Amino acid sequence: MTDGAWLYILRCVDGSYYIGTTRTELDIRIAQHNTGTFESYTKSRRPVTLIFSQWFDRITDAIECERKLKKWSRAKKEAFMRGDFAELQELAKRGSHHPSRRPPAAGPQDEV
Repeated sequence: MTDGAWLYILRCVDGSYYIGTTRTELDIRIAQHNTGTFESYTKSRRPVTLIFSQWFDRITDAIECERKLKKWSRAKKEAFMRGDFAELQELAKRGSHHPSRRPPAAGPQDEV
């Protein structure tokens, strides 16, 4: 396991997600997050729970995936974690906008 790394996603106590990579064993890394070892996003959002992990043979691939996922909407991240690639493609076609963030459709009261 010396050349590769884990990509992992944590659910924080406030419902937000944290995405990271590590060469450390996952149980050790999660424990570090939960004890507040890191001055990071998770320190004030404990406890955290591991909800997704994927092993990469090369750490550079894990880091590349982490950077990509951090730019995605919550809906895209959740589709990725579920392995719902059809939904992921649909969300990509629509752009990064989540349906709940779209402006409401014009109704009769909006017509002038």
